[in-house]
Amino acid sequence: MAISAALILAAGKGTRMKSALVKVLHELAGRPMLGWPLAAAREAGAGQIVIVAGHQADQVQKRFRAVPGIKIALQEEQLGTGHAVSCSLDQLDGLSGAVLILCGDTPLLTAATLQRLAAEHAASGAAVTVLTARLERPFGYGRIVRDSEGRVRRIVEQKDASPDEQAIDEVNSGIYCMELEFLRAHIGRLGSENAQNEYYLTDLVGIAVAEHAGCSAVVADDPDEIMGVNDRVQLAHAARILRQRINLQLMLAGVTLVDPDQTYIDASVQVGSDTVIWPGCVLRGATSIGSGCTLENNVRVSDCVIADRVQLKAGSVLSEAQVAEDVSVGPMAHLRPGSVLQAQVKIGNFVETKKVVMGTGSKASHLTYLGDAEIGSDVNIGCGTITCNYDGRHKHKTVIGDGVFVGSDVQLVAPVTVGANALIAAGTTVTQDVPPDSLAIARTPQVNKTDWCLKKRDNG
Repeated sequence: MAISAALILAAGKGTRMKSALVKVLHELAGRPMLGWPLAAAREAGAGQIVIVAGHQADQVQKRFRAVPGIKIALQEEQLGTGHAVSCSLDQLDGLSGAVLILCGDTPLLTAATLQRLAAEHAASGAAVTVLTARLERPFGYGRIVRDSEGRVRRIVEQKDASPDEQAIDEVNSGIYCMELEFLRAHIGRLGSENAQNEYYLTDLVGIAVAEHAGCSAVVADDPDEIMGVNDRVQLAHAARILRQRINLQLMLAGVTLVDPDQTYIDASVQVGSDTVIWPGCVLRGATSIGSGCTLENNVRVSDCVIADRVQLKAGSVLSEAQVAEDVSVGPMAHLRPGSVLQAQVKIGNFVETKKVVMGTGSKASHLTYLGDAEIGSDVNIGCGTITCNYDGRHKHKTVIGDGVFVGSDVQLVAPVTVGANALIAAGTTVTQDVPPDSLAIARTPQVNKTDWCLKKRDNG
């Protein structure tokens, strides 16, 4: 069944989060909380998505305005779920058919469950279909009241429920599929005569029954899907479940996770088969890892493109970098934004790069800083080398040609160019361009004073 639209209710502040940031923008596994039900609705086939925002509506709009097919409706006063939906209907002018109504704080909801909900809604012909779940401890949730034949008759909120109703274990998720025509016709009939003095969307169930329009229900296979996130404890619990789902899919696709419980991978990350990821690794953002790679313990990668057969050794940090095939990085290396490593490059321990292109087969094995540099192929960068790229006001570029050998403890004071196949002697400070095939050496002459230490001690 085609779903015309989805409404996502996200106007609440989330006071139990105890945060300056509105609840639905807190992040789980690389997405803001609101992004998870949004993605589920889109995958389920919702053509138009309307977010009902309230607290920090400007921040919600800023975060999602670049997402195609998203509209924002404003609920200035938070007067309940029914009021929230009424604030959004203008955004659905011209549409007809079924609409999904979701909660912005249910990040575990899946597209498969929404598709089941929509399919049951179509098959039943009901005006309202509600997603429910059975919980061992249903406290806090609205209860699903059925008649003797198992048909849904109404939903009663926890605070308004009698003792018998509170004993019911089937609860309302707050997630619905409704006919837009029915919704438009009856949303104005909702009242606020209840313990919260709010307009409950759940009252539409009773109206649908009274009008003989029909109310159906789908019980979620996994009760976790309806879990709302209200505090930091629930945020961490939901994030753990999302990571488990992500890791499961990666392992089924041929990725080895040595300890999935200690591996943190965002939903947006792609990993090729036969890659091995050791505990403590964090992969974030628009990161792509190729096939046959090894990521040792505690590697952190953000927004990087990593090709096949790359070895990222323990403790290395990479951000906004591009790494070609058969490259080795680390241990304890730091690739900062703009680092481009071509095939078979070696970056060793305690090497930092920033805005650097390193040609095929080049290596910087240890204790080196390379910034704002273009380095050719088969270049050896000795231990302790520094590109001095900043003069206090501006950054300057270092260019090193193919086949250059840079000795240990060399400073290259940019802007400077070293020609192909040149040799820079250890301890040199390069302040002028070096011609190709040349030796550059700049040292203070060594003076040995024989027996100086003995004389110093005897005269002491």
